[in-house]
Amino acid sequence: MLHHVVHCFSLLTPLFLTMLESSNLVTFNGLANSSSYDAFLLDEERGRLLVGAEDHIFSFDLVNINREHKQIAWPATPSKRDECKWAGKDLGKECSNFIRVLQPFNQTHLYICGTGAFHPICSFLEMGKRENIFRLASHFENGRGKSPYDPKMLSASLLIDGELYSGTSADFMGRDFAIFRTLGDHHPIRTEQHDSRWLNGKKRKFIGVHLIPESDNPEDDKIFLFFKENAMDGEHTGKATIARIGQLCKNDMGGHRSLVNKWTTFLKARLMCSVPGVNGIDTHFDELQDVFLMSSKDPKNPVIYAVFTTSSNIFKGSAVCMYNMADIRRVFLGPYAHRDGPNYQWVPFQGRVPYPRPGTCPSKTFGGFDSTKDLPDDVITFARGHPAMYNPVHPIGGRPIMVRTDVDYQFSQLVVDRVEAEDGQYDVMFIGTDVGTVLKVVTIPRESWHDLEEVVLEEMTVFREPTPITAMELSTKQQQLYLGSGLGVSQMSLHRCEVYGKACAECCLARDPYCAWDGSECSRYFPTAKRRTRRQDIRNGDPLSQCSDLQHHGSVEDRGVYGVENSSMFLECSPKSQRALIYWQQQKPNDDRKHEVRTARTLPRVGLSSSREWKNGQLPLWPSASLT
Repeated sequence: MLHHVVHCFSLLTPLFLTMLESSNLVTFNGLANSSSYDAFLLDEERGRLLVGAEDHIFSFDLVNINREHKQIAWPATPSKRDECKWAGKDLGKECSNFIRVLQPFNQTHLYICGTGAFHPICSFLEMGKRENIFRLASHFENGRGKSPYDPKMLSASLLIDGELYSGTSADFMGRDFAIFRTLGDHHPIRTEQHDSRWLNGKKRKFIGVHLIPESDNPEDDKIFLFFKENAMDGEHTGKATIARIGQLCKNDMGGHRSLVNKWTTFLKARLMCSVPGVNGIDTHFDELQDVFLMSSKDPKNPVIYAVFTTSSNIFKGSAVCMYNMADIRRVFLGPYAHRDGPNYQWVPFQGRVPYPRPGTCPSKTFGGFDSTKDLPDDVITFARGHPAMYNPVHPIGGRPIMVRTDVDYQFSQLVVDRVEAEDGQYDVMFIGTDVGTVLKVVTIPRESWHDLEEVVLEEMTVFREPTPITAMELSTKQQQLYLGSGLGVSQMSLHRCEVYGKACAECCLARDPYCAWDGSECSRYFPTAKRRTRRQDIRNGDPLSQCSDLQHHGSVEDRGVYGVENSSMFLECSPKSQRALIYWQQQKPNDDRKHEVRTARTLPRVGLSSSREWKNGQLPLWPSASLT
C-alpha cells in the first residue's frame, strides 16, 4: 500500500455562521399571542428599544433584550374585531391592533398608533423624564391619516415639532393613499386626492420620512419622503412599480383659494438604481425596500443608502445604491414633467415657470413670501398640475455599490455604521434579508468613491427559522444591532473579532474595520489606543505587509493528511475569514514536488504572489479527491 501526503494551505474561504446557539446572539422569541415586531424606536438616552407589535408595545433593555423587558397589551376592542370580521377580513391575521407608529412626542411621552382592526387608533405612551415609567394613556383618538388600516400596507411617519407627517392609506379599502400632516395647531394638510399625477396606483407603499435642512434658515427645512408607486400613465419606464423621492416644505400651510389644506410645495422624482448593460439596456432594481440616512458633519448633506429588489419575474435580485443631496437638489431644480404632443407623452416642461419657483419654501431666503397662502395663483395652479420632475435621481457612481442576483434571498432592511479604522473611515452595512439572515459588508474605495470594492465580512442567521427581517436599528453607544421579524426580536454585536481565528494573518485578511491584531489576538480596534503592535489593513488586506510571522513563510496554515491509494477522502480545512482561499496539494511517495488537487468541483486557484490576487480571485469549493 502506498501512502500519499495531501497538504491543505488555508488562506480562508466563504463562511456562513449560524449564531442561534452563540453567545453573540440574544433572541426574544415573542409571545404566543403576538407577531409582527415591525415598528422600532431606539432610545439611546434611556437605554431602551421600543417595539410595536400585534396588540402589544414592548420596552427592551439595550444591553440585553431578555433582561427585564416590559410590555403593554393594547388589543383592538371586541366590537372593532367583530366589525373587521364582518367586513370580510381575516380575524386571526388582520383583525388585531398592529402598532405601526412609535414617535417621540416630548421629553416624557411617545405618540403611538395602531391599525385597530381596520379602525386606526392613536394614544400617548408615558415614559417619564428619568423615572422608570411605561404606561399607556387612557385617552384614545382616531388614527385616520396617521396609521394604515391594513397591517400589510407599508407606511412611514415622522413626528417633529408636535406635528406628525405620515405616508399612509386613509381608507378601509386602501384606495386613498396620501401624505398627511396632522396633530399640532394647524389644520391637517394632505396630498391632492384621486389625482394620479400626485400619487399613483394601488402599489403605493411608503418606506421612510426624514427632515433634511435646505439652508441655515429653518424656514427652508424640507421633509423628504421615500416611497414606491405605479408608473404614471404614459411614463415610458417599462416598469409597473418605480421608486420615488418626494419633498415638501415643513412650513407649507396650503393654498388660499386653490389647494386649500393641500400641499402646495410637493414635488417628486424617480429614484434610479440600475446596472448599465450592453446596447444601453439597463438592469433595473425598482422595488424600494428600505432607506438609511448616514449623517455627515453638514446636516444639510447626509448620504442616502437605499435597498432595492427587482420586480422582474425572470430573475431575483437585490441592490444597494448611494445618493447625495447635491444630485437630489439638482433634479428638483431641473425641468418639471409635462404631458404634451399628439401622443400626450411626458416631456420636459419648456414654458415659463412662475415665480417663486413651485417647490420653493416661503422664507426670507427666497422671494420674501411669508406663507404659502400668499403665493400667487399661477404658482398654485402650476404646482397642482406639475408635481413630478422630468429627470431621475441617479446614484453616486451611476450604479449600485452592491448587487446580488441568482441567490435564494432578497435584501429587505439596511443600517450603516461609520467606523474609524487605522487607514481611514469606512461605512459598514448590515443588510437584512427576507430569509432571516444578515450580511455584514464593508465598501472600500479603490481609486475614488465612484469605484468601490465590496467585501462581505460575515453572513449570519439571526432567527430560529427563515423569516423576513422587517425592522433594524443600530446602537453605536452599545455597539449592538437589533432586528425585528414576524417571530420576535434579535440582538447581535456589531463586531465578533474572535471568529477570525488566532493568527495575525487571519485577522488581517478579514478586513473588518472593527477588528485588529493586537499582538496576541484579534480584538476590537479603538482609534484612541496607542499600541504599536496593532495590525490592521482594511484597504488591501495584505497580511504579508502587516504580520511579521508571514514575511518569510507566506501561508497561514500547512496541514498534512495521509491517505490510502485507490480510496477517496474528503479534504477539509476550517476557515476563519471570508477573504481568502483554501487549496490542497498532493505529494506522492518518492516525489519532492507537490501537485494541486483538482477535481470537477474545484474552481481555479489564484496564486499567492500578492494580496491583490487573494482579494480578487475566485474562491474554491471544498474538493473531494480520489488518490491515485
